[in-house]
Amino acid sequence: MLACACAAFAQNPSSAAPQNVVQLSATGTVEVEQDLLVLTLGTSKEAADAATVQAQLKQALDAALAEAKRQAQPGQLDVRTGPFGLYPRYNKDGKISGWQGRAELVLEGRDFARITGAAGKIQTMAISQIAFGLSREARAKVEGEAQTQAIEQFKARATELARGFGFSGYTLREVAVNSNEMVPGPRPRMMAMEAKAASFSDAAPVPVEAGKAQVVVNVSGSVQMR
Repeated sequence: MLACACAAFAQNPSSAAPQNVVQLSATGTVEVEQDLLVLTLGTSKEAADAATVQAQLKQALDAALAEAKRQAQPGQLDVRTGPFGLYPRYNKDGKISGWQGRAELVLEGRDFARITGAAGKIQTMAISQIAFGLSREARAKVEGEAQTQAIEQFKARATELARGFGFSGYTLREVAVNSNEMVPGPRPRMMAMEAKAASFSDAAPVPVEAGKAQVVVNVSGSVQMR
C-alpha cells in the first residue's frame, strides 16, 4: 500500500514545480509627526566599597522617583527605572581599588512640557539622553494607510507584470506583510554632559522639538500568472 501511495503521489500533477510564478514586492510609506518623548536621566557614583555605591545610587534613584511620580499621568508621563549596576575598578596590579555604579530613570510620554518640567525638578539625576518616537496610537493610525498603499502597489505591479508576459491576469499564491518605523535624517544625539548637583535647583526645562518619522509597510509574495 505504501508503494502504491508513493507512486500515486509522484504522478499527481499538483506536485510538479510551479510554472509562470512571479516574485514581487511593494512598499507603502506615510510620514507622521513624532509624538512620543523618551527622556533618560542618570547619575554615577563611586566609592571604596560596593555597599556605599549601592546606597548612594539607591538614595538618588528614590528621590528622583518620588519627584517624577508627582507629575506622572498615564500616557502623558510614564515613569520607569532604567539600568542599575555596580562595577569594580582595578589598579595597575589587577586588584580591585574601588567601586563605581550608575542608575537611570526614564520619563516617557506624549506631554513634552510635563516631561521636561518634571526632569528639571529632579535634583539627584541629570539628563543623559533624549529620543523621540511614535506612540502606539499614532503608529496604528497611519499603519493602515501605509498598508493600503503597499497592497495597491503590489496589485498594480502584479497586473502590469502579468500583462507584460502576455497573460490576462493573476492569482495570489502567498504574501507577507511587514512594517517598521524609520526616522529620516540625523537621530537625536545623546547629551554627554551631566550638570553639577549645585545647579539643579535652578535648572529650567530643556527645550525639545520632535521631528518626523516614516511608517513603512512592505508587502511581498508571489503570484500565479494565468
